[in-house]
Amino acid sequence: MKSECIRSASLILLIASCVHAQPGRDARMAWWREARFGMFVTYGLYSSLAGNWQGKPLPGNHNFEHAQRLVNVDTHTYAAATIPGFRPKQEFATAWAKLARQAGCEYVVFTTKFHDGFALHDSKLTQFDAGDVLNRDLVREITEALRTEGLRVGFYHSVIDWHHPQYDHIKARSLPYPKNGARMSHGPRDHRRYVEFLHGQVDELMSNYGKVDIVWWDYSSFAFDGDEAWKAGDLMRLCRGKQPQIIMNNRLFRRPEAGFGLDGGADISRPLDVKFGDFATPEQHIPATLDARMDWETCMTMNGTWGYSEHDQNWKSPETIIRNLIDIASKGGNYLLNIGPTGDGSIPQPSIDIMSATGKWMATNAEAIRGTTRSPFRIPDFDGRITAKGDVHYLHLFSRPENGIISAMIPVSTARLLDGGQTLKVTRDGGQTVIHLPPVLPDPVATVIRLE
Repeated sequence: MKSECIRSASLILLIASCVHAQPGRDARMAWWREARFGMFVTYGLYSSLAGNWQGKPLPGNHNFEHAQRLVNVDTHTYAAATIPGFRPKQEFATAWAKLARQAGCEYVVFTTKFHDGFALHDSKLTQFDAGDVLNRDLVREITEALRTEGLRVGFYHSVIDWHHPQYDHIKARSLPYPKNGARMSHGPRDHRRYVEFLHGQVDELMSNYGKVDIVWWDYSSFAFDGDEAWKAGDLMRLCRGKQPQIIMNNRLFRRPEAGFGLDGGADISRPLDVKFGDFATPEQHIPATLDARMDWETCMTMNGTWGYSEHDQNWKSPETIIRNLIDIASKGGNYLLNIGPTGDGSIPQPSIDIMSATGKWMATNAEAIRGTTRSPFRIPDFDGRITAKGDVHYLHLFSRPENGIISAMIPVSTARLLDGGQTLKVTRDGGQTVIHLPPVLPDPVATVIRLE
């Protein structure tokens, strides 16, 4: 049994060496690997619709940020319907930042431009932006609020653009586009001109807002990606030239060697070459694997949609969110949890409640999440997860065994509850370490035991 633990530990070290083997990545990725928890914000013109179109609920039951595509209208019709209700209140960004900090997040990724093409910054390259429509630079307001709270700054930027007259939606095979969205184009489209525009807006974002920590690209298809679609290599070099410490996800590409399976979903089972990005992005699910060979981050909604809809009340429980965070950290990943504000930038109350509950748990147990990774040890029939930080291991216990003990082949000198600090009795039974639990666990969601 001891030799199995040694072999497991050796495997973890081998996997880690594959993940960390690319020169220059460690310095850029260190804070991100430490963080483990971030907040996603999906906010734009679609937020003002609240999941409705012309007085009726939008079709479908998720992805209401795709409102323009769901109702298949051109950009003029869409803008006329959404702009009047898109009026971010003053200090909206401060509320976002304070909630993220309260929840225990270390970074925030927010939309600078979604597929509808509306830019939240004051762009000199278009009038379809917050600068011209609102006479405000929302990206500046948000980044300043995040930095005030000591949070890292991430830009979600869509490489798809339903508004730009030269975005060639026919060439962009398999990528979403409104069926009746082509009115802005007169004659054949020149996608090269759109790519120049894309690079120009990214240059603005990389140049005008101080230090940017993450660019979260979205997204490519197997039929249209990389240099052909976006001049991806040049785009990444532009970002790193302006922001040498920036990290980027892998969605400028969609191919197996860039962290995607043949089904289009994330495949984290191989090392990720830095030319494709720094981390993979499983969406709406947590990989089952414990042997990830690349950095990865699960992005997930709290209900069924990224953009706000008043009709979607299928909220995950705080228990589910907290245990998701634990599960992801125990597998060496990050959790990017989404909020979808309303048209005036307000955060829906259920999102506030979920983030607040998560923050309360993190206030006690953050050391068992931040800076941790996979543990080489496994405990049979253990209802929970294990994270590790050097020689310290953390048992995240979801329920108390009926016999009140945990037995495992883990060499332990002391065991202590993070919630309350109680030291637990530790005995030996042959080759097993036996940890004696209190009659009642202090936290029914996840009680953490610190093992040294």
